[in-house]
Amino acid sequence: MKNSNLIYPFLIALAVMAGCAPAGKKQAEKSEASKKPNIIVIYMDDLGYGDVGAYGATELSTPNMDMLANGGVKFINGYATSATCTPSRYGLLTGTYPWRNKNAKILPGTAPLLIGTEQMTIPKMLKTAGYHTGIVGKWHLGLGTGIVNWNDRVSPGPNEVGFDYAYIMAATQDRVPTVYIDNGHVANLDKNDPIEIDYKNNFKGQPTGKDNPELCEMKWHHGHNNTIINGIPRIGYMKGGEAARWKDVDMADHFLEKAQAYVKAHKNEAFFLYYAMQQPHVPRTPHPRFVGSTNLGPRGDVIAEADWCIGEFIKALEEEGLMENTLIVFSSDNGPVLNDGYYDDALEKLGDHAPTGVLKGGKYSLYEAGTRVPFFTYWKGTIQPKVSDALVCQMDLMASLAKLVGVEEPDADSENMLDVFLGKTDKGRDDLVIEATSRTAYRNGDWAMIPPYKGKPVNTQVNIEVGNSNEYQLFNLKEDIGQEKNLAKTHPEKLEEMKIAFEAIRGDASEGVQKLELH
Repeated sequence: MKNSNLIYPFLIALAVMAGCAPAGKKQAEKSEASKKPNIIVIYMDDLGYGDVGAYGATELSTPNMDMLANGGVKFINGYATSATCTPSRYGLLTGTYPWRNKNAKILPGTAPLLIGTEQMTIPKMLKTAGYHTGIVGKWHLGLGTGIVNWNDRVSPGPNEVGFDYAYIMAATQDRVPTVYIDNGHVANLDKNDPIEIDYKNNFKGQPTGKDNPELCEMKWHHGHNNTIINGIPRIGYMKGGEAARWKDVDMADHFLEKAQAYVKAHKNEAFFLYYAMQQPHVPRTPHPRFVGSTNLGPRGDVIAEADWCIGEFIKALEEEGLMENTLIVFSSDNGPVLNDGYYDDALEKLGDHAPTGVLKGGKYSLYEAGTRVPFFTYWKGTIQPKVSDALVCQMDLMASLAKLVGVEEPDADSENMLDVFLGKTDKGRDDLVIEATSRTAYRNGDWAMIPPYKGKPVNTQVNIEVGNSNEYQLFNLKEDIGQEKNLAKTHPEKLEEMKIAFEAIRGDASEGVQKLELH
């Protein structure tokens, strides 16, 4: 024991070193992770090219969207893959043209998961690079296997295709079930009041918008006349789950709080957040503090509400010191629509506002306003402000983010546009196939071509020109952005060139069309 005075300090030193090594390693890992940029996709629902101040809106103020657009790369040729929501969301998350999946169309609330659990997705890819991944907001890509028990864990869903955290609504705000789902479980569900959902048959004794209009606080126009919840008739029938049902006017605040909480919880690690907002999709239900905030009625008010939410979300990033290490991508799932199922003064109070801007068409349309949408990237201190005319598509995020984080580029239709998204070049895609309700068209350079499709040229329910014609349509968008002059007959060589290039990607898609689906 005579050497104990030497041994004990030695043992203590070893213990201290042993205790410090893991901490040092963790700190190094944390430091390494913090070098990777956080990635946030803010995705609007039915926001038009002309609905944002930075894109020319004068009757509507969007200061927070404008700050991001004018402070980053504002794309004037930025596209969703589709003119409707489910296909666009599929294309965004998988980097794949939605028309390659025959089931990628507007889904009911009871549809099975559209994305295969074996498919590569943006969140699954980013997880391989050490990212924590989350989604807050609208999903609308199906859940389960087709037979869902809403009173148990709903699976497969976002968690099974790459999201570590998922706080969602299953489909759309106008569809049942009208509940939030927290990592597969209906939030606040009382098991003594089980949820039942049916999209074909009503439940005995349940009032509907069709049979009980006196119970409706919002009048339906078309297709929205089933179960009444919060005074709003919905698509589909629902019974039970009273304690879990959302309050429509609180939805924007609710999703904002979840998005803010997510970034605060994961500020010390690289994260990917898909913040899928519900505005300005129907039913348009602004919180009372935003009612009357514009002169455009509820549609304008919910856009103002969404802009405020984005501002509050940015504040959370700033408070956590995350802005200089965060890439923000903003876009919309498709173009605008005014009357999409409810009477809410969207048409009557439109005034001089042009949701489509200078473009033709809108939601459901093969014309430009169906898929050309607000699209910008922002990264404080890294991206320098500019306007880009590069042709880019949301599905290009897959390959571009793979390049950003240093993982292998997935085998998909996605193209690496990282330098374009970072504002280093304006060399975008050469061409793009766009889609609207099972019909496809083609964009190449300054030219757009729409094959002949059966059906009425105007959908009278929503009053939108959808692009149907008995003849090929060819437009020079550089000279005719409003697509008023069909050049198919005067430029036969160009038409033939476009047809060959289009069919090389798509195959022969010029015959027939499925019935136009709405909502």
